[in-house]
Amino acid sequence: MKHYSALTIAILAEVFATTMLKLSDGLSNVLPTIGVLIGFSISFYALSVALKTLSLGLAYAIWSGVGTALTAVIGILLWGELFSILKLLGLIFIISGVVLLNLSGKQQQQAAANETAPQ
Repeated sequence: MKHYSALTIAILAEVFATTMLKLSDGLSNVLPTIGVLIGFSISFYALSVALKTLSLGLAYAIWSGVGTALTAVIGILLWGELFSILKLLGLIFIISGVVLLNLSGKQQQQAAANETAPQ
């Protein structure tokens, strides 16, 4: 469970950093730029912790997919970016993909556990 906590921190820090990137005005505003550097540093460190036990494909897909979905929602809520049926479908597909990857990862773990279990 520790690895999913680290992955959650990585996602939230990445979303924070990306939001600060928007506020930094091309990295010309100092405080948001510092937020970018701190956020991405925390994100990559937490992702590296998560990768100690999660597979690369699963962790990266969750990190990038959930981060993308949250960033899109923040764009809609904070900056009034266009919300359309196509954007909604895209977010649904991203979330569905993350769920499917999680399910496949759990199936692989179960299969590996069954192979190593004493007969």
